[in-house]
Amino acid sequence: MVLALPDGLPPGRILPCGWLHVWVSDEFPHDIEHLWSRLLGEHEATGLVPLLWPGALGSPLELEQVDSDSLEDVLAADFAEYRRSRLPFWTNPTPVPVPEGIEPWPHDPGPPFEQWPGLAPTLPVMPTDPTPEEASVRTLARLIDVARRDRCRLVLVPAARSSDAVASIGLDTEAPLPLVCALLRSWEDRYGARVMGVFGRELHVSVARPPVEASQTELLALEHVLSTANNIVDDPPTPFPEYAASLTGRTHWSFWWD
Repeated sequence: MVLALPDGLPPGRILPCGWLHVWVSDEFPHDIEHLWSRLLGEHEATGLVPLLWPGALGSPLELEQVDSDSLEDVLAADFAEYRRSRLPFWTNPTPVPVPEGIEPWPHDPGPPFEQWPGLAPTLPVMPTDPTPEEASVRTLARLIDVARRDRCRLVLVPAARSSDAVASIGLDTEAPLPLVCALLRSWEDRYGARVMGVFGRELHVSVARPPVEASQTELLALEHVLSTANNIVDDPPTPFPEYAASLTGRTHWSFWWD
């Protein structure tokens, strides 16, 4: 596959990745904010999605395995199993005796649902909302120092959307990639989310239209929990109501897996 690369890229090279090729910069671009904005604006013409990525690419996933149509069924089954396995922790949150050197952690009542409540609702696009591209550039500005420290590179991936770009180059983690990419697709549609890339083992996402009402953030928080991300489920053990409240208006989401 021949990539039709846009002009003005920094030094880089084309690498094979599964059944496709991607372009990877040699270094972290010094003018990343201007370049990122331009690449997003040219995506329709080039078909290339920009991502920030560490040195190693993961194992690609066939896009046919990213089944957004069955997302609700998958999450309903996952929630039933999650609730069954976590119920003892919600009723008896601190083991006895507490392990030496460990502070007792706060009680977590868990999600306020006994059965799968459905996906969080789609938020309408308002005239005052930033576009997904504008939100992505704003989030990038806050991530530049971390990206440089983690020696990220700019990667251009042939894909229709950022969630599909993640599927095409994979994640070097224990994340359930088909489910994660289906969630990312759905969040793109409902919230104007865009994947920024991976720093270490953390997946970063910008959000143009985050929910602000408690009834919406509780549903969204449950979707985040069912992604199985360790930073949400286990590390640290944040009580569900606190995590749901923290999503109110938050325009930058991050997920970490072993």
